[in-house]
Amino acid sequence: MSDVILLEGIQVPAALGVTAAERRARRPVLLDIEVERDLARAGRTDRIGDTLHYKRIFEVIEDVASNQQHKLVEALGDRIARAVLGKFDADAVSVTVRKSTPIAGVLQYAGVRVRRTREDLA
Repeated sequence: MSDVILLEGIQVPAALGVTAAERRARRPVLLDIEVERDLARAGRTDRIGDTLHYKRIFEVIEDVASNQQHKLVEALGDRIARAVLGKFDADAVSVTVRKSTPIAGVLQYAGVRVRRTREDLA
């Protein structure tokens, strides 16, 4: 079983929504990321080079969310997971995406959690 790097409570603006007007609004989304990887070596050495740099992961997430258009939260989660797997030596990535007040006055959040593994990149 892999260890997990957690990045929780990320808020980034995203071009997200079914309509073009929603995507132009670039409202913030709330993201939680779990990156599965063996962290035993980093635990022993206490060296940043033996783990994944949190800021670099965040930069990939921010780039995908902010610089691509997404109609669905499912698409945003999938694209973030695939981008993180493509850039870093991780076994799997889980992404939780929450879109704030998708239905005014009725619902606080709507979202998804997607999990992709290295095999999904093939």
